[in-house]
Amino acid sequence: MAEGSNIEADLVTMSTFYLTSAQKKEEMFKDLKLTVDPLNEIPAYAAPFTVQEGTIFYNTDIMKELHLPVPKSLKDLADPQYEGVLAISDIKQSSTAWLLFQALIDTYGEDEAKTILKDIYANAGDHLESSGSGPIKKVRLGEVALGFGLRHQAVKDKNEGLPIEYVEPEEGTYTLTESLAIINKGDDTNPEAEKMLNTIMEKGRSDLLAIYPSPIYDGEEADSIQVADNQKVFPEDLTAELLEQHQKLVD
Repeated sequence: MAEGSNIEADLVTMSTFYLTSAQKKEEMFKDLKLTVDPLNEIPAYAAPFTVQEGTIFYNTDIMKELHLPVPKSLKDLADPQYEGVLAISDIKQSSTAWLLFQALIDTYGEDEAKTILKDIYANAGDHLESSGSGPIKKVRLGEVALGFGLRHQAVKDKNEGLPIEYVEPEEGTYTLTESLAIINKGDDTNPEAEKMLNTIMEKGRSDLLAIYPSPIYDGEEADSIQVADNQKVFPEDLTAELLEQHQKLVD
């Protein structure tokens, strides 16, 4: 977002934490007049349209074959018994891993989280993935027994009859959102951009809920099995700068 409000685009979409950082630095987004009502407080300049939840998932066949216990918490993933059979994504390459970091930091504090993460990274070894979808792919294929990644992917696999199960971690389920925002170009702000944004919210959310099933706006519903029971929000504003700070825990 180095161009600031000089960017050619009128409507942008990206992780909400990037939008938050850009707004704090450049004040480059206009306040929105949404035609849908959010269930929770959201920034005036951002319209969240997907929610990603993080969770533990495992291949039931491989876990049984290796006689491994099902972990109850994210902290359990640091146990040496999971060495070489765990896949996670690398926080320096995928923000999906940040969901793991947020849960550990919020629950145990940065110092203990750093120790736990060191052991989790050691257990993952060569299965430290650059993509947020990497862990579920390896678990699905039986290359590893368990992993951490996006909850909706594990739910989908289980519903399709694959030997995949998932765990609601004792620390809770943390989330990231993606949002739409409109570039504030003053008198040159494109009036069609907000119309398009609201059309996406009004017409597109039903299809998105089939993939990312967490309700965001009034009137939306999701099957209870599709959404984590204990969703939590990290106590600090999520920004690109905070992500960089947390990345240093595994330097």
